[in-house]
Amino acid sequence: MIDTPYARTARWIVLIVPALLLGGAYVGQYAYGLYPCEMCWWQRYPHFIALGLALLAFIAPPQRLWVALAALSIIASGLIGGFHAGVEYGWWEGVTKCAMIPSSGGGSAMDAILNTPLIRCDAAPWSFLGVSLAGYNFIISVAAGAATLALLARKWIAS
Repeated sequence: MIDTPYARTARWIVLIVPALLLGGAYVGQYAYGLYPCEMCWWQRYPHFIALGLALLAFIAPPQRLWVALAALSIIASGLIGGFHAGVEYGWWEGVTKCAMIPSSGGGSAMDAILNTPLIRCDAAPWSFLGVSLAGYNFIISVAAGAATLALLARKWIAS
């Protein structure tokens, strides 16, 4: 059982951070039309894994192990986000695939393929203060994962 306030805080971080980041990604996608490219999806997968591990930390021992693995998964998503941001800023080459928006409505399969827009991995669909969504994922995920691991490393009980 997680017995220190630090470890309990770490457990909540690995649950809340990926939930909020995934929630924000889906709000951006469905409410604002910020459809994900292939590399955006790559960033989401470790957050899904982190959520599963975080839930395990609430119900099954060894809780510290599940929290630590969730923190590493969050960091992995952040590192993918850092790579993706570098591609968006033109610092290095990225992948060649692009994700497509699923077509709705009738028509032939060929029409659906030809009329479906491509989402480029090297073009940021949104940024704030010069930082793209992938950049924010990098900043938030690496910070949250590192903070979680630091909290787990604490060996004393808060007074």
